[in-house]
Amino acid sequence: MHEIIEDKKSRKVSNRRVHMANERTFLAWIRTSVGIMAFGFVVEKFALFLKQLSYFLGKEVVPPPRGYSSVFGIFLVGLGALMGVLAFIRYKKVEKQIDEDTYRPSQILNVLLAISILVIGIFLVIYLVHSI
Repeated sequence: MHEIIEDKKSRKVSNRRVHMANERTFLAWIRTSVGIMAFGFVVEKFALFLKQLSYFLGKEVVPPPRGYSSVFGIFLVGLGALMGVLAFIRYKKVEKQIDEDTYRPSQILNVLLAISILVIGIFLVIYLVHSI
């Protein structure tokens, strides 16, 4: 009887640690999504920054068309918001799986982030090449 109670206590402590690890992972995904949204805001305002810089320097700095950075910036803000929602859905799903002891890792959010970073990198290289 005493062994069963100790087993339940150690299982609760173990589950608590796993739940806390799940929470840390969720918070890391939230930080990433907030970072992507902030980067999107910066990209969206980049054309305005170049225009102000040209006035300050007294030179005509011709940035690429405004729609380029605006559309990409809005896309990044939307992507960050979507990642935040997906992170919450994943957090709740994993929490339920931990409680039921049926955890299965899912790669969807990881693949989405990797593809997003690849697309962002390619776009920024093209953007910078055109602005030279």
